[in-house]
Amino acid sequence: MLTIKRVPTVVSNYQENASSEDLESKSRGSGRNCLGKCCLPVSKLPLYSFKNAEQETVENDIDTSCGRGPPMAFLNNLLLGQWEERMSRGLFRYDVTTCETKVIPGRHGFIAQLNEGRHHKKRATEFRIDQVLQPFDENKFNFTKVGQEEVLFRFEPSNDNEFHYFPSSAVDAASSSPSVVAINVSPIEYGHVLLIPRVLDCFPQSIDHESLFLALHFASETADPAFRVGYNSLGAFATINHLHFQAYYLSLQLPIEKAPTCRLMTSDGSTDARVIVSKLLDYPVSGLVFEGGCTLRDLSDAVANSCVFLQNNNIPFNVLIADCGRRIFLLPQCYAEKQALGEVGRELLDTQVNPAVWEISGHIVLKRRKDYDEASEHYAWRLLSEVSLSGKRFQEVKNNIAEAAGFQQVEDDVTAKHESNQESSVPRAASHLPKDCLVQQ
Repeated sequence: MLTIKRVPTVVSNYQENASSEDLESKSRGSGRNCLGKCCLPVSKLPLYSFKNAEQETVENDIDTSCGRGPPMAFLNNLLLGQWEERMSRGLFRYDVTTCETKVIPGRHGFIAQLNEGRHHKKRATEFRIDQVLQPFDENKFNFTKVGQEEVLFRFEPSNDNEFHYFPSSAVDAASSSPSVVAINVSPIEYGHVLLIPRVLDCFPQSIDHESLFLALHFASETADPAFRVGYNSLGAFATINHLHFQAYYLSLQLPIEKAPTCRLMTSDGSTDARVIVSKLLDYPVSGLVFEGGCTLRDLSDAVANSCVFLQNNNIPFNVLIADCGRRIFLLPQCYAEKQALGEVGRELLDTQVNPAVWEISGHIVLKRRKDYDEASEHYAWRLLSEVSLSGKRFQEVKNNIAEAAGFQQVEDDVTAKHESNQESSVPRAASHLPKDCLVQQ
């Protein structure tokens, strides 16, 4: 069994310094208004119900170029208003708006953040990284232990194909295991939240078709290119084995979003309905990019089929949902495996960076002043190169995904593309983000 000493990030105020016995006793109901079966079924929480058309189309005509993005959605106001209210109540472990952030000089524009709060607010544990699929353990920390004050709202499909918001809605029998959006008390960026699908069902950290479809709706519903949704599998720096996605706002385009791509595969069907699968070029991490399809379900299912294959074959991976749900990056990785085998250099290990979805996407959270001051494109490239599968191994994974998900191979390099002017594709800072929280070049 491969194990590595890790210090996972605390994502809830109920996580740190809690023993298994403490958590178990709290889960039985102690009047603290938690998300467990003792409290949640008789609670009232805000409810955002989204339009749930199974055949809802993928909006490919939204222009996200500078100054021409979609209008601010109601969901953004709700999420950020509730998030700031939790900040005013002192529920976060530090003020992320005071964290220094810079674009590292170089052609890729990697983003570095100095976040010393995530370094000092930790708890030690032994973390097993040799199995992507592990059973849920109710005796370890999970999101049913979270207090309801950390929850912003429920996120559920509507019954009438329209969106609605209810400031207080009972968790009734029909929604006895609601999906909730909660704060991450150790935020990386402004508006950093967790999406927890069907919290009372206690799913382990593994993607299925419905959970990914929910996450895609979350990204699509915000209609803001600054809002990204991410996922880390076990073995790829997920720290809690209870199904959840992360999301936050960042005004700059991520380096991975600017990388050129080359078409590899398409799904079956008519030309307009096909999901296109490309590979990243000129980027330190090998990965696949999914886009297209007529409906959100088409795109979601194509990615979910690929994720299920990786899980079943014990390959750790990360997922980034970008462009308001229109592009999904799937990134198999092996950093934790190399780390456990002693194959990562000491100078990289000393920075204590665990390259999960945000780091792999080019937003690197550094925990020491020295590393932040000395951050360079060479360092970022070297770190992320250690994350990537070898060329041979990636090719094998790609071929197996094509077979498992039923993709058709196309000729390599016939559709390589790159934005001729990367600056023009950077989304303008959304008006609902406070100026002090934005990354400026």
